[in-house]
Amino acid sequence: MRRLCGHGRARALTLLAILLLAASVCAAQTVDPVIEVPNPPNTPAQQSKHYVILVSLDGFRYDYAAKYSAKNLLAMAARGASAPEGMIPSYPSVTFSNHYTLVTGLYPEHTGIVANNFYDPERKERYSYLDPKVSVDGRWYGGTPIWVLAEQQGMRSASFFWVASEAEIQGKRPSYYLHYDPRYPDEKRVDQVLSWLRLPAGQRPHFITLYYSNVDYAGHKHSPDSPEVAEAVTHLDNMIGRLADGLKSLRLPVDLIVVSDHGEASAEREWTYLDQFTDLSHFQVAGDVVTTLLYPDSEEAAEKAYEDLQGASEKFKVYRRANVPRHLHFDANSREGDPIVVATGPSYIRAHEALSFGDPPNTDPGQHGYDPQIVPSMKAIFYAAGPDIRAGVTVQPFENVDVYPLIAWILGLKTGAIDGRLRPLQPILAKRSQK
Repeated sequence: MRRLCGHGRARALTLLAILLLAASVCAAQTVDPVIEVPNPPNTPAQQSKHYVILVSLDGFRYDYAAKYSAKNLLAMAARGASAPEGMIPSYPSVTFSNHYTLVTGLYPEHTGIVANNFYDPERKERYSYLDPKVSVDGRWYGGTPIWVLAEQQGMRSASFFWVASEAEIQGKRPSYYLHYDPRYPDEKRVDQVLSWLRLPAGQRPHFITLYYSNVDYAGHKHSPDSPEVAEAVTHLDNMIGRLADGLKSLRLPVDLIVVSDHGEASAEREWTYLDQFTDLSHFQVAGDVVTTLLYPDSEEAAEKAYEDLQGASEKFKVYRRANVPRHLHFDANSREGDPIVVATGPSYIRAHEALSFGDPPNTDPGQHGYDPQIVPSMKAIFYAAGPDIRAGVTVQPFENVDVYPLIAWILGLKTGAIDGRLRPLQPILAKRSQK
């Protein structure tokens, strides 16, 4: 073999370095592939059922489609059903709680996912959406997600990102799922959903989730009224159009349901610190900038903090857990803490004033997590279109726990005890779907 001279060797090493750099860049840009679980194929009875695609546009406020002229979502409303005044998220109106509520039909206190971050006094462990080792542990999750319900009844499912879709719950995972990766190209997410629907009948999922975070990110960083939110709305509306166009070519009986987990508000960018009003040295603390959760080491500590915080600031109200307003459905789980602090408006509340460098965290101009009765801009979207949905129907605001029984009804799945009811959405069902 011919040996390289010094100049040639240098060129070869330079080329090798370039190739290695290119390879490392490509590796950094790669995304995880679809994971296929060896679940049984669709039973013959399930193969004849219709299909449901549940799409979540995180942080998409109920009025964004009209405000920013989202033509594809507005077209869905015309050919299907919508909630012009919004869908009511569960309290707290945060991402993990509400995504899991949407697919279980249970309020957060009944699923156990009471916030994005919380503490479990019985297990003496913390849950955080930022910790993948914790968030994929199925032991945290109560209820029966729709994909688990489907797999239990001989129907295949798939999840292109959703809270808890990577966890094994009741011994089940979706037949197809992916590890969450926000870098995954938006267009390719749609293409993958369509590819699943092109599989042979025995392998084809009848329930599919799809998730996008673009609008939520823009709303936090730039406020709900920003050009950046308008741009994100238009972009995701185009993804809905891409999906709807692709479904037409498949000629399958697919019902497309587009929701969000919560809305967004322009927040007051000043912190209120609870330790200005009471001694919290006897408490574990969890939560985030809106849902500050307090876990006392004794009943005496809980009662003392309640007395100190009651009436201490116009920014919040405080309740003993047993006396939280009924509409919040936030009074029956130790993971909620005690006492419970509820913001009275779109403001930032935290247990302790920061002491370390770089803390407190930046106060983004957009925020959520508030009680929808106090801050109506927390309301989410609901659009549905397909063979089981009547055209041009609108419904009054309803609770998001009601989405689960709607999907189960369309798919012909039997549910256990849940908080949601089909009745509020019964009027949107086409006659052939009535039983």
